[in-house]
Amino acid sequence: MTREVTPEMLSTRLGRLWGYVVFNYIDHAYLRVWWTNLDEIAPGVWRSNQPGPRRVRRMYKRLGIKTILLLRGSGTGTHLNFEIEATRDAGITLKTINLSARSAYPASAFLDLLDLFETMERPFLMHCKSGADRAGIASALYLLSIGKPLSDARKMLSFRYFHLKSIRTGILDVMLDHYEEDLANGPIGIREWLSTRYDDARLQREFDQGRRHGKAWP
Repeated sequence: MTREVTPEMLSTRLGRLWGYVVFNYIDHAYLRVWWTNLDEIAPGVWRSNQPGPRRVRRMYKRLGIKTILLLRGSGTGTHLNFEIEATRDAGITLKTINLSARSAYPASAFLDLLDLFETMERPFLMHCKSGADRAGIASALYLLSIGKPLSDARKMLSFRYFHLKSIRTGILDVMLDHYEEDLANGPIGIREWLSTRYDDARLQREFDQGRRHGKAWP
């Protein structure tokens, strides 16, 4: 059977059963039953890993979450269809945006993310699959957007959330390094930096070459 379980498939008993198999064992949801990576990074702003339907309906409704931002995009994944159902049942608004943890993304994607931060109803929660990398950079950008120092933003990409700097996801840390480099020339807000100075091609090139501002990477 297919790994992509559609809403039509979920309407049948057999399709729903297969959907839970795909979600738990192919998307690794069984690992996230007790491990949530849930953290409130600012008043009314939370981050976590991919929740199952029960967590959305019970825990997140109890927390008063009004909006969930899915950082895995709006494709046809089984996780998305389960989350659409669960948020609808819980009366929570679901937003989606597609980010990458292993390659440089264009500034437009991050600017769209900042726009969402300004318009989403709070309390809101953002999540990716593991809650380590895409949720980490999104959390970092949120803190920077509300004027928190870069040192606080960097904490969002740490082993506390199981983010690893020494593999491909380390490109997110290099992105913050580039921002720090430009901050040395004078204050610049994260939105202005993304609009005028962020260079995704340079970021990808430096990372692929194993460089980090003249130092061996990692």
